[in-house]
Amino acid sequence: MSPFCIHFALISSVITILAFTKCNSFSVEQSSITSKRLYRTAITTAKVRKTSHVHSIGTYIPSWSEIESSLEPSFHYANPNPLLSIDSALNEKRPIYSETHPTLFRERNGWCPYSERVWLALEVKNIPYNEIRIENSGYGRRPSYFSGQTPQIRWPGGLVQGESMDLVRSLDEKYPDDGLNLYPTDIKDEVEEKIREFRNIFPKGARPSSRAAYLFRFDGEPLWKDEFERVLKDTDALLGVNADDGPFFCGSRFTAADIAWCPFLERYAAQLPCLHDGLNPYDTKSYPHLVTWYDAMNELIPEYPCRIKGDASSWRKVLTTAGYGNAGSVPSTVLKRMQEGSLRDISIPLSTDEEKLHQSIWDTYAASRPWVSNNPAMEAASIVTRNREAIIMDFSKRKNSNGNIEIEKGLPVVGDELDTCMRAIVCLLCKDNFGEDIMKECSDVSGVRELTLFLDERMCVPRDMGSLSAQSMKKLFLN
Repeated sequence: MSPFCIHFALISSVITILAFTKCNSFSVEQSSITSKRLYRTAITTAKVRKTSHVHSIGTYIPSWSEIESSLEPSFHYANPNPLLSIDSALNEKRPIYSETHPTLFRERNGWCPYSERVWLALEVKNIPYNEIRIENSGYGRRPSYFSGQTPQIRWPGGLVQGESMDLVRSLDEKYPDDGLNLYPTDIKDEVEEKIREFRNIFPKGARPSSRAAYLFRFDGEPLWKDEFERVLKDTDALLGVNADDGPFFCGSRFTAADIAWCPFLERYAAQLPCLHDGLNPYDTKSYPHLVTWYDAMNELIPEYPCRIKGDASSWRKVLTTAGYGNAGSVPSTVLKRMQEGSLRDISIPLSTDEEKLHQSIWDTYAASRPWVSNNPAMEAASIVTRNREAIIMDFSKRKNSNGNIEIEKGLPVVGDELDTCMRAIVCLLCKDNFGEDIMKECSDVSGVRELTLFLDERMCVPRDMGSLSAQSMKKLFLN
């Protein structure tokens, strides 16, 4: 495995991303001032926060080598998918392209909805592929061998193609026997019609943005509430046309039409409630067919929640990294709604039925992917374990004006204490691999709850892991 690489990329005057990469990368984002305020509110107000016990001398927390052994056989699986994963902002060397598999060029943070379309198509068809992640913010480095916008695919043989839905169609045509059929012959015209309806229904007066798509006017303010409500109502009506046949845009079958709409509706679900009071795409009374579609995507398309989908807290943080349109800092009313959402995320435990559902979804996803762990929490544990050195280095970069390490109250200091705390978190995530005594010791380690919240605040989903794995970290001390 290649060593970690470290690179600073300027995102805005108040945001710096410190990204670390390995085959399954975990990139840790240094938050803006607004995002830090969200974290501080969560750490001091959330019901989950308790005073941690001091870790007793002589108690035992498994070593990293023991943890890695407990995560086998998936931890060191030889042929994961993507087969090759490169963050070009950290590694600008021209890659050796595969002559047997497509290479996806996608936006590196998982923010771009157009890149998500193609990424989702590759995953639901379970096509072996390579990926090269490209800095798309306009501030960071781009490799000399890449030009244009994401997404793009380099096909075996050297042809390079762009435009998200053209790529989805090409994947379906070139790999007809892989995974789901995205343009079924008998409903192909309907699929294309539903794709065209996306442009007709989504707002036409929005400022173009890959990070805050269809959210803001050209003056930097959010689109009007009634415009968002029109979009949601028209989308719900379109889904209602085939509601008797099934939950998707073309009825019972997931198709390219769902891929076209999915990234944008996903972001709306998390971001619209922050922009206007009383605006909730998950309102079953106002948008019953849309809510049914959301549930179907989460429960019937396992690749989506297990790897592709971003979580609500990450999409809220994107509002701050996008500079709130062109209007500068986030208004206090919007910030308040964001804080309320963050507290809900870490205050409501999963029910037993939700845990069983998540495991069932994960089992379906993992059945054809031997490189992933047995459950979402163990996958999160694997990602943290692979990238522990990078996380510790990032932690050590938190300096205050005096040059000292800036530590939030309750967090461990750099050194053995931090390492012990991280091992405890990983063990708690893969609790089925260790006995009750060790779990008790891990939960009593000083700062373990606070560090878990800190890692959650730094994490960006789906850049670092899928939404189910991220949720397992967020809910670690609630269940």
